Amino acid sequence: MKVLVAREMGPYERRVAIVPELVGRLTAAGLDVLVESGAGEGAWHPDSAYAAAGATVVSDGDGPLSSADVVVSVQPLPVGRVRRLRRGAITISFLPTSQELALVRTHRDGRTTAFSMEYIPRISRAQAMDALSSQALVAGYRAALVAAERLPRFFPMFMTAAGTVPPARVLVLGAGVAGLQAIATARRLGARVEAYDVRAAAAEEVRSLGARFVELDLPSLEGTGGYAREMTEEHARRQRELLAPHVATADALITTAAVPGRHAPLLVERSAVEAMTPGSVVVDLAAESGGNVDGSRPGEEVMIGGTLVWGARNVPSQMPVHASRLYSANVVEILLLMTTDGRVEPDFSDEIVDGACVTHDGEVRHAYTRDLLGEVG
Repeated sequence: MKVLVAREMGPYERRVAIVPELVGRLTAAGLDVLVESGAGEGAWHPDSAYAAAGATVVSDGDGPLSSADVVVSVQPLPVGRVRRLRRGAITISFLPTSQELALVRTHRDGRTTAFSMEYIPRISRAQAMDALSSQALVAGYRAALVAAERLPRFFPMFMTAAGTVPPARVLVLGAGVAGLQAIATARRLGARVEAYDVRAAAAEEVRSLGARFVELDLPSLEGTGGYAREMTEEHARRQRELLAPHVATADALITTAAVPGRHAPLLVERSAVEAMTPGSVVVDLAAESGGNVDGSRPGEEVMIGGTLVWGARNVPSQMPVHASRLYSANVVEILLLMTTDGRVEPDFSDEIVDGACVTHDGEVRHAYTRDLLGEVG
């Protein structure tokens, strides 16, 4: 069967779905790997590296696309490209269905099978396929570097003949994979770090990294699969009030709270940002999904009072080499899970395969997406 590695079309996307070093795992499983010319250039993988690894480099015209059995990408294929897929073809990519309902309908009507990396179940057996976590690690690391770069003062403490420079105070909101990596990186850079998460269980992880956990007089919101439970508006309002004084004393604020496929929770009011010391920095990793910080805008730097607010846009793509390597490993794992004797045949009795599938054979299988479309399951 033919697995096509698509060239990304988005203006902010530099990652690639399969890196050359992992092509051999797919060919060893009996799959033919085709790579659209230029697919790896943004991540510093030339066509020659794919050819040397055993893949066939092809043009990005209709021929390879319409004959492919499986198409893998980072961002979802555009509607026009999905329409050129053959019936029964499989796509594997990120697919935020609440933002891509027209694309979901196109997959359904074309009777193609679409898998979303966002919906890989968070179970131990699926950890190697968890692309949300792998890309969040990249984003958290990058967020701390952005904060350190934009802050007009040192992160670490310095003791000099001219006096002692105290460490920067960094506050991280959200202690998932991105938040923990931001904490760890800020600590490595020498900052004094505090962190908050709505899940009380996150406190131990925060403290293990040498940061102080912020305790608020609010009930914990432990959910399933490592995520927090959805909070009431009253809880959210009270949380913003209690966080405001912690925000005001931070030199750098990094916010990482996100709900896959849904609007990000608002954690910080504009007034709290305005109360920060002039020259402070805010990095909002959730800016693309609505923002944790009132006033942040994706892909832009804006001033709120005397504070610079950096709105994230596709942060993992800003570090495409390792982001691609990690994502590629995730994609290869789910592909091999569905491959037997050189054929990719999804087994929907497997909870990983079933959970990640959005459309198959003219139906929308994913319950949340089906509800958004108003269809009956």
